[in-house]
Amino acid sequence: MLVKIKRGWELPESAATPEDVFHDRRRFLKAGSAASILLAAPALLAACDEAPSQVAEAAESPAPAEPDPSAKLYPVKRNLRYRLDRDITPEDLVTTYNNYYEFGSSKTIWKKAQALPIRPWTVKIDGLVEKPLEIGVDDLLARMPLEERLYRLRCVEAWSIAVPWSGFALKALVDFAQPLSSAKYLRMETFLMPDVARGQKASWYPWPYIEGLTMAEARNELAFIATGIYGKPMPKQNGSPLRLAVPWKYGFKSIKGIVRFEFMDRRPLTFWEEVGPKEYGFWANVNPEVPHPRWSQASERVVGKDYRVATQLFNGYGQFVADLYRGLETERLFM
Repeated sequence: MLVKIKRGWELPESAATPEDVFHDRRRFLKAGSAASILLAAPALLAACDEAPSQVAEAAESPAPAEPDPSAKLYPVKRNLRYRLDRDITPEDLVTTYNNYYEFGSSKTIWKKAQALPIRPWTVKIDGLVEKPLEIGVDDLLARMPLEERLYRLRCVEAWSIAVPWSGFALKALVDFAQPLSSAKYLRMETFLMPDVARGQKASWYPWPYIEGLTMAEARNELAFIATGIYGKPMPKQNGSPLRLAVPWKYGFKSIKGIVRFEFMDRRPLTFWEEVGPKEYGFWANVNPEVPHPRWSQASERVVGKDYRVATQLFNGYGQFVADLYRGLETERLFM
């Protein structure tokens, strides 16, 4: 007899929050104190993604956006291999409380992010590949196998959300790029538009935003390029048209607005690693045993709830990724 043992993060499909709950705007953010912020420049701000405000605010609908030509692709079929141990976070919270340092440091940066033009959007794939190329994002989407996955996101600021991401496995893009055997790392780069994204005028930040993974990480089944959320195209403030989702790592690894994938034989210097090497590093794996220099990582606050839960090593995804780090036990995986 086959006995299925559920992983620590799994729940039955029936436990996923219904879509009507996503849109229930009577639910307010029950936010606690955000992590402390250094005021000196360059400011070592907690480098994560969708962040809850310290003060509860009534949810607002984003200003009408330009039509997204990829809208007809959604919703996409959910991949039931990836489940959650909690309710999906209401869409209102995920789309209106964001970090996006290209536009500034406000937690309501979603308003300014609407200025970002997302078409035309060209993606460069180069470096150690068989044939470097540039491709329009809609042509790229047409070549990728789209699906929906339910993932948790754990912020380095010690809060968490749960999101239905639409997109494709990063491995599919790696296979499409045909990297050479000498490629050991994948470097990702965001757009550079300082006239639109005024935060990029801040000279103390090393623009453009850079992130990186090892090739083994990039090929891992969990690594995901997200192109939509909640059954719709990705909002600009959440990283449209392409963003990374690596749920076993802290959220600052999930680079938004990607315009370039470069395959390299050396480890790239990432944005937050360059800004604050004592606080943010290349690996950035969720690890409750390794505190941030300014706060504990042992527990996390679930956004939209009034309680905390214990943080899990690799954010609970160890069964998928722990083997990637054999032999690295002497390194601080947070860094």
